[in-house]
Amino acid sequence: MKNLTRRDFLRAGSALAAGLCAPRLGFGQNAPQTPQLGKAKAVIQIWLWGGPCHMDTFDPKPKAGNDYAGPFSTAIATKTDGLTFNPRLSQLAAMSDKLSIIRSMTHSTNAHETASYLVQTGRMPGGTVYPCVGAVISKFKGYEAGYKNVIPPYIVLTEPLGRFSESGFLGARYKPFATGGDPAKNPFVVEGIVAEGVSVEHQKGKRELLEELNTFKKAMNQNPALAKGAISEDQAYDLIMGDAGKIFDLSDEPEKVRERYGKNTLGQSCIIARRLVEAGVPYVTVNSKGWDTHKMHFKIMENALPMLDRAVSALIEDLSQRGLLDTTIVWCGGEFGRAPKIQWTPPFSGGRGHWGYAFSTLMAGGGFKGGTFVGETDDKAEYVTKRPVHPSDLIGTIYNRLGIDSNTTIMHPNGYPVSVIEPKPKDAASDGLLFEVI
Repeated sequence: MKNLTRRDFLRAGSALAAGLCAPRLGFGQNAPQTPQLGKAKAVIQIWLWGGPCHMDTFDPKPKAGNDYAGPFSTAIATKTDGLTFNPRLSQLAAMSDKLSIIRSMTHSTNAHETASYLVQTGRMPGGTVYPCVGAVISKFKGYEAGYKNVIPPYIVLTEPLGRFSESGFLGARYKPFATGGDPAKNPFVVEGIVAEGVSVEHQKGKRELLEELNTFKKAMNQNPALAKGAISEDQAYDLIMGDAGKIFDLSDEPEKVRERYGKNTLGQSCIIARRLVEAGVPYVTVNSKGWDTHKMHFKIMENALPMLDRAVSALIEDLSQRGLLDTTIVWCGGEFGRAPKIQWTPPFSGGRGHWGYAFSTLMAGGGFKGGTFVGETDDKAEYVTKRPVHPSDLIGTIYNRLGIDSNTTIMHPNGYPVSVIEPKPKDAASDGLLFEVI
């Protein structure tokens, strides 16, 4: 990354300052009308961009035959009776008493854009553009709710999801702050904030000089209408050069901890996610690419699955040891699964296509009961056979775990209320709450 000019530097600070200023649950007729709200405070979402294969992770079918299981023809037991994982997820299997696995996610959509929007908002696209979970939580747990942190309440490591507008009709104020860069590199440069190769002392010196020359800012401080802009500028500089920015610096993290997570982008991003939650940030997304495996699926998974196993198990273990797991929801999954039937012929050479009819999601902490799994698929993992769970069911449950009633509404800019999650028809059958509150 090239050194920032004064104009680039101030533009980055202004953009950040602008950001700083800037469900259905499935209750039936016999279920309580007002669900018990949980006490979770934060969410770490590990988004497996492209769609991980449920059959090769949390819903293995080793007896399905070579055209379905391929070389992954074995499964390992977990600490939870009746629950098996891919052998490459051995560390997660050993802590399944802390995990809630949903094996029956479904939405029947096989397009990345539509599926991503649906899984992140709980709604099908069309007409109104709804905000995603992170934006909604940013609204209810962010600055409007008394959030005082300089760090924005919705962070993405490292790239935006890129398939839809995360903030929807809520607008730019609720978009996530995407760090860019690569946490596996040392030092980790948050793009657009820290100028690579320019020391903090040098940047502070430049700011002090600018402060002396900035007669306009002195006028801003005397004008209430402009004073907020000055405060936002100070906040932006604090994130650039102050204590807040140190959260992104892993140089003070013990080497043993960094090794435990894995010295790669996913592992180091998970460390920063934990640090952000410790600092009070309510929503963090770790965007992990590489799961859209149309070609050479099994070769890719030989590396990707152990990496995922190491990073997610370390995150959950770390949160638990620090007393944060009870108040932090860990949500790991993608927009859909992969096709159970393998495409062996070239150019796919053992690839898997998109599959929204059945897929798996891992949940942990924040009121989701460990040692639990929900739903079943058929013997080839093609279709849900027991207790289908739709994205809106899961999102509504997450909101309730965070103390956001799924009946709550948000005011649309056009002046009418919109429910945070699509209401379920009154005559619909009950799916029930996914899990008991711990």
